[in-house]
Amino acid sequence: MASPNEGRTSKIWRDGRLVNWEDATIHVMSHVVHYGSSIFEGLRCYETPTGGAIFRAREHMRRLVDSCRIYRIPLQYSVDQLVQACIDTVAANELHECYLRPVVIRTGEQMGIIGTGAPIETFIIAWRWGTYLGHEAAEGGADVRVSSWRRAAPDTFPTMAKAGGNYLNSQLSKMEAKADGYSEGIMLDSFGHVAEGSGENLFAVRDGVLYTSPLSSGILPGITRDSVMRIALDLGYDVREQVMPREFLYIADELFFSGTAVEITPIRSVDRIPIGEGKRGPITRSIQKEFMGIAHGEVADRHGWLTMVPELVGAGASQ
Repeated sequence: MASPNEGRTSKIWRDGRLVNWEDATIHVMSHVVHYGSSIFEGLRCYETPTGGAIFRAREHMRRLVDSCRIYRIPLQYSVDQLVQACIDTVAANELHECYLRPVVIRTGEQMGIIGTGAPIETFIIAWRWGTYLGHEAAEGGADVRVSSWRRAAPDTFPTMAKAGGNYLNSQLSKMEAKADGYSEGIMLDSFGHVAEGSGENLFAVRDGVLYTSPLSSGILPGITRDSVMRIALDLGYDVREQVMPREFLYIADELFFSGTAVEITPIRSVDRIPIGEGKRGPITRSIQKEFMGIAHGEVADRHGWLTMVPELVGAGASQ
């Protein structure tokens, strides 16, 4: 089993200052501990021939700002400031490749469900993290199940926000899948249509056409999902956002997850039913190759998705 500290780095960005890992602490009475009042992001920095490059930093930081607005959490930083803070965090830890976790939380030392009086703190954490579902799944495909837990109905949780409390629902799905011997769970929406994985968006391929669930199916508007859609169009594939019934999963020629942590990971079976030939399909492979090629600077960055990290920039504070 991997050590819980193997991904640890040395510096964490905390409201404009780079502090030591062990000093980035909060009080147990913090509002976020009791009521889940956190907004977060996940993005990756990839090693390229010219140094580290953060993938779609601006889009991720815009979603962070949007999520804070949805949950009425005043954020004192602009998208530009947050992008620079991400650059500074990577550089201060002298990394060329890592996972980044910006998080905005309500802290303080008060009790009560409404947190409008609680302080708001922003952190950015760099973490060494490899393939989310494992190298074998990234190459050969993951075995998944349809979860008994559903995504929230449209008038309950705002699923367009990437909020910590929303992921309690995801934890139930993931734990259920692991307990039953699967890598991951696919969640349906409140109407019984296909939504997404516990922490990933989902694509299906049928007769050369890519399908993905619409935002109205209770999914997170994934940055990697958007990247996949653009890459697929670049490669000449038709892409359709539409409601999908559960059984469409079983007759798809290919299925794959997309997300910052999972990147592009094929699915080889659902509920023990093989998908297509039971291995990574050709369209999944072509999109995966293009995506990773752009991220690693081996394919032209035609959409301007990479933000380069200058060597050792950010040894001081970000303002």
